[in-house]
Amino acid sequence: MGVRDDELYMRRALRLAGRGLGRTSPNPPVGAVVVRRGKVVGQGFHRRAGLAHGEAAALKAAGAFARGATLYVTLEPCAHHGRTPPCVDAVLASGVREVVVGTRDPNPKVRGGGIERLRRAGLKVRIGVLREECDDLIAAFRKHSATGLPFVTLKLAASLDGRIATASGESRWVTSEASRAVVHQLRNDHDAVLVGAETVIHDDPELTCRLRGGRNPVRVIVDGRLRISARSRVVKDGKAPTLVFTAKGTTTRRRLEAPGVEVIRMPATSGRIAWSRLLRELGRRDVMSVLIEGGADVAAGVLAARLVDIVCLFYAPKLIGGDGRAVLGPLGVRRLRQAIELQAPSVHRVGVDLLIISHMSPR
Repeated sequence: MGVRDDELYMRRALRLAGRGLGRTSPNPPVGAVVVRRGKVVGQGFHRRAGLAHGEAAALKAAGAFARGATLYVTLEPCAHHGRTPPCVDAVLASGVREVVVGTRDPNPKVRGGGIERLRRAGLKVRIGVLREECDDLIAAFRKHSATGLPFVTLKLAASLDGRIATASGESRWVTSEASRAVVHQLRNDHDAVLVGAETVIHDDPELTCRLRGGRNPVRVIVDGRLRISARSRVVKDGKAPTLVFTAKGTTTRRRLEAPGVEVIRMPATSGRIAWSRLLRELGRRDVMSVLIEGGADVAAGVLAARLVDIVCLFYAPKLIGGDGRAVLGPLGVRRLRQAIELQAPSVHRVGVDLLIISHMSPR
């Protein structure tokens, strides 16, 4: 097959893999397509941890048609036992003659082991088709494997002059319905969504995904002084697992105890929990991706700690003025060389709004 065919089938595998985002942790999302004589005879993706991985699902769908076929898979097949048997075993048993791999597995348990086994068995293996896109797909898994920390997406929404609310605090809605739909997709794709106590106290959000067929992320509330109400939606509605991080003691915590709510005490300085400690605890719980939604002080805190991986900034065509509330709290920047730098952004039109996406620059 030619380069264009390879990319065509790998893009199909990538689209399949994307359907598993937010559902597979602590495993990565994986998509696979089986092609025989120019026709797709099987396809699949990793639906959630504990179920068949993408290549195993695709080969099962192909059945006997896999013999002599080419398998396209976004990530190197695993060669170790986990919750499921090694995918390499399924590949070898299927009778495929060639495997096209998007990118190597960063997991220390794999790291080329799957590819090596396939080649030793006589299969032709090609690596690197749409590698950049395949790497982007597993960015959270890659970071978690290397550091134990989750991948952090910071979502901000503001008027063109950088305000998130009027002087009176009115903030619904600064951005358009189209932008809010994108945010719900982000919630669907992340393991957890995180806000501070101020957001819960003033907005009483549900922090759920309202897309048809979507899933609710774990809700994380950072409340050092434990000020949120037991009547808050995130506490009482039971729609998703909810973690409340606080510095308060056991007695104060009891009022928030409810089905699906866990109150976690962590050390704090002046009532503030260290971001690095909080994120490491989430990573320990197999949370590989976190969407941080607000507010201004939370955003500034995690940026100042240099723990953000990517920023998604929605701009609405509105002007609120200097008496409105700024999108970011104080960062302590006194000289331009102290400013937090981001990489060259991509710009997207979302309804009447603009969405600017930029990765954080290395220090």
